[in-house]
Amino acid sequence: MAASASSPFPLPSRRPPDDTLFYAVYPLPLPTDLPPPDLHAYLRSLHLTLSSHVAPFISSHLFHRDPFALSIPLYPDSSSPCALCASPAVPHLHGALRFGDSLPDEWLAVSLLFELTRSIPNLAARVWDSDGEFLLIEAAFLLPRWLDPETAPNRVFIFRGELHILPPSLSPETPSLEAALAAVYDDSVDTRAPDAVQAAILRRIANLPEKASENLHTARVIVPAPVAKVLKEDPCLIARAVEGFYDRDIDTMKHAARMERFLKGPGEEGIQMVRTSVRMTRAMYAQLVQQNFQAPRGYPVPRREEGPEKWMEAELGMKIACGFEMMYQERRLEGEEGKGSTWEVYKKSLEATGCFEGLLPGSKEYKRIMEDAMQYYKSSSLFSRTREILSAPMRRIDEILAMPYSAEEFEGNNLPPRDDDAWLYNGEDELAAELCERQKEIEEYEAAKQYRKSQKKNVSGSSCSQSNEFNLGEIAESMQEFVCKMSSFEGAEVPANRKDMESVDLDVNQFFKAMESVLGRPQDEADNDDRYDGKSSSSDMDFGISFLHYMQMLFRFPALYCQM
Repeated sequence: MAASASSPFPLPSRRPPDDTLFYAVYPLPLPTDLPPPDLHAYLRSLHLTLSSHVAPFISSHLFHRDPFALSIPLYPDSSSPCALCASPAVPHLHGALRFGDSLPDEWLAVSLLFELTRSIPNLAARVWDSDGEFLLIEAAFLLPRWLDPETAPNRVFIFRGELHILPPSLSPETPSLEAALAAVYDDSVDTRAPDAVQAAILRRIANLPEKASENLHTARVIVPAPVAKVLKEDPCLIARAVEGFYDRDIDTMKHAARMERFLKGPGEEGIQMVRTSVRMTRAMYAQLVQQNFQAPRGYPVPRREEGPEKWMEAELGMKIACGFEMMYQERRLEGEEGKGSTWEVYKKSLEATGCFEGLLPGSKEYKRIMEDAMQYYKSSSLFSRTREILSAPMRRIDEILAMPYSAEEFEGNNLPPRDDDAWLYNGEDELAAELCERQKEIEEYEAAKQYRKSQKKNVSGSSCSQSNEFNLGEIAESMQEFVCKMSSFEGAEVPANRKDMESVDLDVNQFFKAMESVLGRPQDEADNDDRYDGKSSSSDMDFGISFLHYMQMLFRFPALYCQM
């Protein structure tokens, strides 16, 4: 039963985590004239095509948290914005990927979108995260100055394997998504981003997705046989185990202390420990290795006298096994209750709206309102979706462990060699190289800025016979002295003393020409910028214009200035 919109317990809109990447792909031209049944069939066919195209790239890749995937909107023919990616009501496929601490996964997803639009020409894509148009952040020093977070919406797209930016000459105001996609698709309209911007983005995704394997790490571990079986049948579940270990708290650690699912066998029979290999992302490996964690009481660990290698394999395996246990038991409880983080967000929204105002937690009235809110929450579609998502890893583990298996199937296997983890401790060179690259971008940006300033000075020097090294503070001070010396609401007065007249002899037109030559005009600045700089937002330009307006007001109302 769907929750009523008029209920006193409205469901909140859940804010996505900060480590979430959103993306949407749009077939061009947009099939907006298709009836709903045909639109559904069209999107299903497109989904199948795109999924089969990216499958070879991601089938062997292990994502840190969520895999790259595209899906059809729940209601593709709805007139409301998309609930997942907030796209306006246009036909599209979308996805959301939580990359956690693994930024390479974020850029791998970007590379897949570039690959899709390159291989399927009539396909455009958008990608953004909690920071907004993060592709523009990567090329921040190379962007036209009119482009900022306020002007960027519905202007940045990936099309035919390249970045496209809609210039303000096409649409001074924020364009609609439909109009923007039509402009990108129109070959007669030049929306391709400058070469320098293209190079900055392509440099970031160079050799991806093929190079993504360099972000993986293979390790040997000693784990309980059930853990080895789960990793063998579904290697991607290692991501959930590491997440359970890394995000543990006091409550979840109680599950690790008991180890009821992965260490206890039927009856009095114990679980055997086996040696196996596991592949994970470098970020996962770092999260496991760099945290101290005491083995639960009764967990079998080797003696240190058996050698450091065996000890390290057992310790790493213990952390993975405890992560599986904590994740499994927590998902089981949250799945049964259907709560999870969505319930916590819902409860906090009720508190924020004053549902419990003046009530003591635990009081009769407090419990009654909480029970009513819980019943309403359970009647919502959010409850069923949350329960389904939370219990999915647990159900998969139950399916695997329901298969017949034994410790013998892991004996005598030729395990792949473990990878060297020197990268975890010797990353100074890589960091230094990255910092040098960023420093180079800053220096190039500053050099270009100084060049523009020198060009402006050369132009102003040829148009003004006097020196162009004006001190704005001295100008303002002298003007204040002039207007305050003799003025009324009608403007500057002609002094009776001719000597005083000589001290204030000023050619106003010549003065403003000189000021314009020094501070520059919007058109002069625009002539030195690229074709996107129709709207300059330079801070020094804004200051120059403001100062000229200030001087004009000074001449028009000098008495007002003296009263300040």
